[in-house]
Amino acid sequence: MTIRFDEIGQRLKAFRFGSGLSADEVAKKIGVSRTALYRIEKGELTKIETFAKLSELLNVSMPTLFGVGIEYIPSAVSYFERTRQLEETAQHLVVLAGPISFLLASDQFEATLEHVLSESISEHVPDRKRSLADVQQIMAILHERKQTYRRNRPSIVNLISTRQIERFLSNGLVGHQPLSHEVQTQRQWMARQELEHLVSVIQEESMGVQIGLVSDNLPLGGFQIFRQADRSTLTLSPFRLGEQPNIRVGVAMATSAPEALRLHQQVANEAWRTAMKGQVASDYLQGLLKSTPKPDRILAVSASKSQHNVTLKAESPPKRKPSISRGLNT
Repeated sequence: MTIRFDEIGQRLKAFRFGSGLSADEVAKKIGVSRTALYRIEKGELTKIETFAKLSELLNVSMPTLFGVGIEYIPSAVSYFERTRQLEETAQHLVVLAGPISFLLASDQFEATLEHVLSESISEHVPDRKRSLADVQQIMAILHERKQTYRRNRPSIVNLISTRQIERFLSNGLVGHQPLSHEVQTQRQWMARQELEHLVSVIQEESMGVQIGLVSDNLPLGGFQIFRQADRSTLTLSPFRLGEQPNIRVGVAMATSAPEALRLHQQVANEAWRTAMKGQVASDYLQGLLKSTPKPDRILAVSASKSQHNVTLKAESPPKRKPSISRGLNT
């Protein structure tokens, strides 16, 4: 196995981001200068003792840091940074994520997303201040991802579940439930506008962009395949954006194992084979928009104005008394 120190540096940077520690703090704790730390993150060779200190400080195993086997990523910040790094050199992407794929979403979706992610964080989350700071960092990473995609234009195959689309249209672009009637209505209008944007993307038939709407069952967790010139990488993630987002709970994984790549490519191929594409997909979405009752028209102007002013009513999650959990959904 060839050790690629540039990729080790990328992983190190992603896990540092997820730790919430600054470069100065990390450098001080392991006994190196900030400049030396930046050089390591850029792929410069260093002592194994330094990697061991970083592994312990950032709470990441040496195999994960070195990319041996499966890379486990317990932080949404780290996951989205690793995604950005992989997309930077990818020539082809296979994306199974919904109901909205961030790279193909509208600019208004990105502008609204920060409110929705913040809204999804409960008042009773431990260290809520840290979680809200993570939102800021995630948004900066996502913005850089979008810019990288527009600059490099890798080809992309995006598979989206029609069930998720229908739920998104019904519930709206929300971070939690329940919301006031006014805010709920505004978010439902935003969901409609985002699906109208998706229709326009499909109708454009841009070179290198293929969208498939899948009515059959799809895996609950999304996955992406990044095809690069010399290798491919698969990521699986519980973290999601859009309607009812999750940026707090779960462990993402990344691997270049041939068997994992082959099996997930088979899932994508089968989903693509039966998916609605092109005009059929466009007709489906337009029919769904037409058949779904529109939210109260009195608030349509408010939602429309937010597209230009990026003003959005945000609600804090309702305050609830802490309760003892009876189990976790898996």
